[in-house]
Amino acid sequence: MEYLIQNREPASVFHFFEEICAIPHGSFHEEKIADYLVRFAQARGLFFTRDAMNNVFIKLPASPDRADEEPILFQGHTDMVCEKNSDVKHDFLTDPLELYLDGDLLRARGTTLGADDGIAVAMMLALLDGAIPSHPAFECLFTTAEEVGLDGAKAFDYSQVTATRMMNLDSEELGIVTAGCAGGVRTDLTLSYQALPFSGSCLRVCVRGLAGGHSGSEINRGRANANRLMGRILCGLAKSQNIHLVSLSGGSKDNAIPRECEATIAVTDAQKAINWLQAAGKELAKELCREDSGFALLVEPAAAPEKMLSFEDTERALAVLTCAQIGVLEMSKHIDGLVESSRNLGVVRHEEGKLVFVFSSRSSVEAQLDAMQNELDLFAKLTGCAVRHHSRYPGWDYAPDSAIRAAYCKAFQAVTGKEAAVNVIHAGLECGIIRSHLPNLDMISIGPDMHDIHSPNETLVLSSVEVFWRVLEELIASISSKRQEKE
Repeated sequence: MEYLIQNREPASVFHFFEEICAIPHGSFHEEKIADYLVRFAQARGLFFTRDAMNNVFIKLPASPDRADEEPILFQGHTDMVCEKNSDVKHDFLTDPLELYLDGDLLRARGTTLGADDGIAVAMMLALLDGAIPSHPAFECLFTTAEEVGLDGAKAFDYSQVTATRMMNLDSEELGIVTAGCAGGVRTDLTLSYQALPFSGSCLRVCVRGLAGGHSGSEINRGRANANRLMGRILCGLAKSQNIHLVSLSGGSKDNAIPRECEATIAVTDAQKAINWLQAAGKELAKELCREDSGFALLVEPAAAPEKMLSFEDTERALAVLTCAQIGVLEMSKHIDGLVESSRNLGVVRHEEGKLVFVFSSRSSVEAQLDAMQNELDLFAKLTGCAVRHHSRYPGWDYAPDSAIRAAYCKAFQAVTGKEAAVNVIHAGLECGIIRSHLPNLDMISIGPDMHDIHSPNETLVLSSVEVFWRVLEELIASISSKRQEKE
């Protein structure tokens, strides 16, 4: 194929990444990327396994000069969050991403880029392809369905792993070494309703243009949640006249802060409702943070449907939108600036006879996750919703002593002349699950600079990939047992 990225080193990392971007690989649809990985391993005669979840595990033997050293496990996930702007025609099941360069940034036109975590996949392929000639044995684990509950990591057979040290390549900031993460759980609240014959005038109300972003790492950035804004807007309108929901949908991923929400409503006085909504939209725009400056509230007449929700069921739906606690719930008492607990109302979808509200709760304290589940159980009873908790995953506790962390920080300083910072994050990582299976595994999470992941504004900073690779080269050289003996 003809590559967009030229004159960047190592070329193999960027070329593998572009090949990955040409293969559809959204969550639950990783079979084609798994096929690609298997072909890669077969072409090079490497040991590999592939399981029913399309997790792929590939091994590269040590170079002859490093045969006596412990293997290193590298890990990343093959699925991406599939988000696009409403005016973009793109089928994530069939279409390649449309990449373009913006100076030092790589972007995808109108869609997520999937650098989270495609750049990890590309780097592991470059390692397996021999981009670093002198090395211990590499074990590379490519997991699936990370973005929707870390399901691939939960299903993998870890008896295949022999390494005692691991680098997860799913972090998004060069110079930051992640040494712990939050756990989480998904919760679906389902509101069943009886449809009534439609009456009144019909309006379509749309929230558009919000920044969105990752519901873990960016939950404390003050960005608006489109589903919550829609609830606030419709509750305000309901004070001036009776309204009935006809349909409601917002967001597409529970781990992304929703950027858009759309409601169809029945009103008694259409022009009065339009005037109120337009004025409310102007006032709301004044409150939002700078990153949400693209916010727009669109209102237009719509064709009258046959059915609508009752006034009581509409009130119940608005209660879920507006009264469930979301955003930052607790800050850490032990680590300054760290969000301890949060919740995101990521998805609202309308199905036949019911509305489904999908929440993602996160906490670095397991007991807090229990409490957050209990809270939603009670809230579901109050609003008459059915509740289902699923896809729970453990956090990863900070280890005071870590040889691989110390080695990485030393390599980073040798390459950049700067000190790497060590932190614990509020987002979830597969490290917690892997550690639960391999409790003695010494691990870190690292990566190059990415911005606005899980949104169509996602970017990969190309120069940071080059620096990150040089750090990896230094690290792999520096952990040689022979070199350590000399030092």
